[in-house]
Amino acid sequence: MIRDQETFNVLLDTVSRFVKERLVPHEEEVAATDEIPARILREMKDLGLFGITIPENYGGLGLTMEEEALVTHELGKASPCFRSAIATNIGIGSTGIVIDGTEQQKNRYLPKLASGEMIGAFALTEPDAGSDAASLRTTAERDGDYFVINGTKRFITNAPEAHIFTVMARTDATIRGAGGISAFIVEANTPGLSLGKIDKKMGQRGAHTCDVIFENCRVPAENLIGNKEGVGFRTAMRVLEKGRIVIAALCTGVAERMLKDALEYAVNRKQFGQPIAEFQLIQAMLADSKTEIYAARSMYLDAARRRDEGKNVGTEASCCKYFASEMCGRVADRAVQIHGGSGYVSDYAVERFYRDVRLFRIFEGTSQIQQIVIARNMIREAQS
Repeated sequence: MIRDQETFNVLLDTVSRFVKERLVPHEEEVAATDEIPARILREMKDLGLFGITIPENYGGLGLTMEEEALVTHELGKASPCFRSAIATNIGIGSTGIVIDGTEQQKNRYLPKLASGEMIGAFALTEPDAGSDAASLRTTAERDGDYFVINGTKRFITNAPEAHIFTVMARTDATIRGAGGISAFIVEANTPGLSLGKIDKKMGQRGAHTCDVIFENCRVPAENLIGNKEGVGFRTAMRVLEKGRIVIAALCTGVAERMLKDALEYAVNRKQFGQPIAEFQLIQAMLADSKTEIYAARSMYLDAARRRDEGKNVGTEASCCKYFASEMCGRVADRAVQIHGGSGYVSDYAVERFYRDVRLFRIFEGTSQIQQIVIARNMIREAQS
């Protein structure tokens, strides 16, 4: 749902210009240094990008699901690391607080997340609990007015920069499944919280992940999200459902950028006395990519609008994420193929994007998990 088309168009045009004029020119610098320049981060904060989804009464822009998806699509036209810098603040790092937090928790943290003064992170994945998140082992035991957290979280996006973590931990050891899991807000300076070394990844330079380690970390009981035990997994799933639509939009934007670069190369690169774009097999790859991008955009917009209408979109969100992330990988492969040998060297952005987009089929639910979610929901509906 777009609330005011004219106002939103101004925002979207501003983001689009910022991507072209400020982010794209800094892609190579970020790839070389593994850091987003501080001046770029300041500009992103000044534009309000760190708070686009946080409600207006807490300092954000309060974008709807459809509006957020379209802005994410535009941000996807630059290296994914730039969007990753704000992703946890507007997504998994704040959504749990927005949807299930107490008013006190919202007032304390959301304004600082919206301004970018604080960076949030979402700590669910563990060394032995990724796709099977309900089997997580991190514990939180009540001790008076505190919970004592012990455990390790892995591959946590923006953890090296984070000021607060939304942490999923088991508060009831007698319940082995999701029912014993609770969600906490843990400040990064809490004694007992430490960070592992920054991960060296295949791609996504400039976007940092690392382990987050809890050793007798004492967290005030008032930081239990919603002041309710045992509903943390439900919070996590609601966060991830929204995130899957956003990832689909991101994948679509990145795919559009790669296709644009491939088309430009094909039009200018000559072989046998003519541009390679004139060859039918090159045209087939261009056409397949355009078709799949159109399909992915239609899917995420439909799911976003349904969510804005208050409908249950668990199946649609998984369909979006599954199709768009796989589509993005196929477009990346075709874009490299169209570039030929040039696509295998770092002189062209497609080489970097090829590595960057491989993550999309893994994080926030692998493609295989999305297949299982979709099928199980179908079976459940058929049996009801």
